[in-house]
Amino acid sequence: MIHNRHEREIAANVVEVGMLIDSLAGKNDRLWPRSQWPAMRLDATLGVGAAGGHGPVRYFVTHYEPGRRVEFQFTKPAGFNGRHAFTVVGQSENSTMLRHELSMSPSGTAVFTWPLFFRPLHDALIEESLDLAENECSSSPGRTHHRSPWTKILRAAMSAGMSGKGKVR
Repeated sequence: MIHNRHEREIAANVVEVGMLIDSLAGKNDRLWPRSQWPAMRLDATLGVGAAGGHGPVRYFVTHYEPGRRVEFQFTKPAGFNGRHAFTVVGQSENSTMLRHELSMSPSGTAVFTWPLFFRPLHDALIEESLDLAENECSSSPGRTHHRSPWTKILRAAMSAGMSGKGKVR
């Protein structure tokens, strides 16, 4: 079983950070780093049953509590048996924890593709999502995630395979 957690304490109230979750996959998405990664797209407004994904990863919404939590169940790639979720947890009046958790029991080829390919990309994407969230809620620039050389190689290969151009941001 894989448990992967990323979290960031953000200097903002729970309502402000919760609005970031509510914007996911929408026209004005303020949480997903879609300028640098494949956009999260859903076939309906964010809510239980909406289906979609990003890049080769597919899922549907199994739980949605506006301003608090959204959870998705994986449907692809094959062998991704699990879920991922964004949650906000108030720490104090002006401090909120934004958390992303992935729980998965990989099978088949996912036993190999998760640690070698998907996990490094996932980790970078989620850290950049947390950077975006922190910057959205702050008047001063926050952290910037620096991609590992391996992640850069994987993104170049992914970009070349998906677009045929071989160009990555």
